[in-house]
Amino acid sequence: MKRILSITLILTGLNLSAQTGTRVTAVVVNGDTIPSVTLREVKVYETFKFRNKHQEQIYWKLKRDVKKVYPYAILAEAKLKEYNNKLATISSEAERKLYMKKAEGELKKQFEADLKNLTITQGRLLIKLIDRQTGRTSYELVKDLRGSFSAFMWQSLACLFGSSLKSEYDADGKDKMVEHVIRLVESGEI
Repeated sequence: MKRILSITLILTGLNLSAQTGTRVTAVVVNGDTIPSVTLREVKVYETFKFRNKHQEQIYWKLKRDVKKVYPYAILAEAKLKEYNNKLATISSEAERKLYMKKAEGELKKQFEADLKNLTITQGRLLIKLIDRQTGRTSYELVKDLRGSFSAFMWQSLACLFGSSLKSEYDADGKDKMVEHVIRLVESGEI
């Protein structure tokens, strides 16, 4: 009887496996065959309760903006690692400056048109997402890569548009909704 039950459970599990992609195996414990089912991971996300229609519209705009600028933040992280690795191999300060000028020119050529088309809100979001991805504010990055004067000038320009290169990302505080949207993007939900 145990053998028939075991075979039935295994066959049922195989049928389940074929239908859902769930992996079913059998484990023998004290002479009994027990089916072992491995389920796919299920992610649970907090749902936002909107107080009014305006708050819901803000959320939908935020989703649109995150989807647009998040790839640039990821790319900024990758480029920063690439540049830091290359700069670590360059000993001469003159060669470092030449390399950074060349890299800046390539970045401008590749991304300047796209980044100029960002809205002010998307630009502010990108500044925060760069901080999230790299762990350093945009101001610190510009200061390290281009110098204090350049960082001061770019910060002044950002201030003219009501932004700051020193903006930090706060995943548990004021940027909680942004973090929620990023997790949805990373999981492929949106």
